[in-house]
Amino acid sequence: MILQFWGAAQTVTGSMHLVEANGHRLLLDCGMAQGRRQEANRLNSELPFNAEKIDAVVLSHAHLDHSGKLPMLVKKGFSGSIFSTSATRDLCSAMLADSASLQEMDAKYVNRQNEKQGLPFIKPLYTIHDVARTMRLFQTVEFGRTIEILPEIKMTFRNAGHILGSASVALEISESRGNKKRSTTLAFTGDLGRKGAAVVRDPDIFERADVLITESTYGGRDHGPMNEAQKNLARVVKETAGAGGLLIIPAFAVGRTQDVVYHLHELMQAKEIPQMPVYVDSPLATNITDIFRAHPECYDEETEQLLMQDGGDDPFGFYMLRYTRSTEESKKLNSIKRPAIIISASGMCEGGRVLHHLRRNIGDPNTTVLFVGFQAENTLGRKLLRGDKTARIYGEEHQVRARMEAIDGYSAHADEGELLEFISAIPEKPEHIFVVHGEPDATAAMAAGLVRMGIENVTIPERGERFEI
Repeated sequence: MILQFWGAAQTVTGSMHLVEANGHRLLLDCGMAQGRRQEANRLNSELPFNAEKIDAVVLSHAHLDHSGKLPMLVKKGFSGSIFSTSATRDLCSAMLADSASLQEMDAKYVNRQNEKQGLPFIKPLYTIHDVARTMRLFQTVEFGRTIEILPEIKMTFRNAGHILGSASVALEISESRGNKKRSTTLAFTGDLGRKGAAVVRDPDIFERADVLITESTYGGRDHGPMNEAQKNLARVVKETAGAGGLLIIPAFAVGRTQDVVYHLHELMQAKEIPQMPVYVDSPLATNITDIFRAHPECYDEETEQLLMQDGGDDPFGFYMLRYTRSTEESKKLNSIKRPAIIISASGMCEGGRVLHHLRRNIGDPNTTVLFVGFQAENTLGRKLLRGDKTARIYGEEHQVRARMEAIDGYSAHADEGELLEFISAIPEKPEHIFVVHGEPDATAAMAAGLVRMGIENVTIPERGERFEI
């Protein structure tokens, strides 16, 4: 068996790991790179292998840094199966279509500028048509069901507890060496969630993992108790409301938006925060919330019971909550009565409607911008969070006078302690662990923690690095 790491190697985006065994090649994830635009565009415009020679894709979850290059893979000749959970397939249908639409719009805008300057036209990475072809290749597999996806390669999904439908992956690979046959279980955490997180179920432990690929987004970090996140959310809401201001929450359309909405509903019900309007200004998040409602099999017990109660409130549709779909509805938010809360994508402030709200309100000292997710290096979100006094939005410089807040506890990623606890619960220690999906400091901290735990072979792979197992 050969492993080659083509993404999320000493970075948190672009998850893509190539597995070669028994003359077959499969991908674990096929994600887009995010961050510094020039570098991200370069990485996203290419595939480091022949797409026609990939036999299958195993997709851990729907976030674009794990799924976003699938249509490009198909466009370049991939025609095998894409294995995922049912919820992941439904989420990808919405998210990949949205990604294609944005790329087509961006290409039209750039080409109008290029035409004026006599520069060559650009093409989107993929189109809606490519997405439609991609969706036809999906095959859904239930959690806990083992199937043979390629000759001598069996796959089982375990619940990862990250977002709706997210999976950790166990591949049982049988290989012949001379006259002997060897079976190796290659396990991949995907993005691992936290115990006790809202809405989705807690992560399932692997029964076996001879070789493990683990994420390390929050290596060297401790999120603190889960209930502290909700307390901090209540504090930020009350402080912003007291100032008569606007609370802007940049949030990923999948998972984070629904988590925040769920907790705002709880806090208002418990009268721990003032009653005020909450607007979800993201067409994608609105569509995603509908998909959440369609997959109760992914809910944790608390959410399931809440929705089954006679006369119970829908936590994704309570009376103070409004979803905006049209551009006109979004523009009307410029004149809403305050205090109010706007939740909008993108979570790292790299695109989407949140940029319009930031451009209009970032100079107002009564505005609070609350970050509830990871901010990758070189993104606008990271720059604001580190205290930059100016922000470049849509080509214009804006003075930053708004207050910046962050709550780590809302992360859908396990922290270092939770990751180590998850790995230590595997009945037998893995023989070799590869640490991916983290910035260099995080991967180094995670690797050191694994060594302290007694794992002898721990590797932090570089992009393109190849290993024979």
